[in-house]
Amino acid sequence: MRITARTPDDVVLEELGARLRAVRLHRNLSQERLAEEAGIGRVTLQRLEEGKGNASLPTLIRVLRALDLSESLDQLVPAPQPSPVEEAERRRQPRRRAGSPRSRAPQDEGWRWGDEESN
Repeated sequence: MRITARTPDDVVLEELGARLRAVRLHRNLSQERLAEEAGIGRVTLQRLEEGKGNASLPTLIRVLRALDLSESLDQLVPAPQPSPVEEAERRRQPRRRAGSPRSRAPQDEGWRWGDEESN
């Protein structure tokens, strides 16, 4: 079954539970063994697989970790993409001077302002 935006919550919970049960059985794990590895009670796992009860998010995460499926959580809520303004600021190069620094010529100690010859 495909879960869509219009799928009722109870049906989503039942489908997720059925998928967890299928993975557990495919890996030849008993409910007792998986619950022990996840650090939860067997009855809690049973309710999660049935799509019943109010399994907490930490419980789901523990079961996914025990089934080595926790990397799938990254796809659940994708990280936000930077806005166009943030992306432009990230790419912006620091301003550079228009010309190269001038080499400093030694100052002529023989001439000073105000020393002009008067004619």
